[in-house]
Amino acid sequence: MQITGIMNTARQGMATETTRAGTAARNIAGGTGDPAMDMLDLVSAEIGFRANAAVFETGADLWEVLATIKRD
Repeated sequence: MQITGIMNTARQGMATETTRAGTAARNIAGGTGDPAMDMLDLVSAEIGFRANAAVFETGADLWEVLATIKRD
């Protein structure tokens, strides 16, 4: 897989986790569903988002290194 593919996958993962967190937050605010499960979803979405953000950042760092190598 290429770096761009990995970064796109991470970006999609961040979007998915953002949607998941929003749904959980709306459920908590609206009093619908199981509050404990919604809090668990919210925390889990945060962890997933951070993991995908770290992958994206690593990909960006690799691009920078490759660009530096190519210029030299």
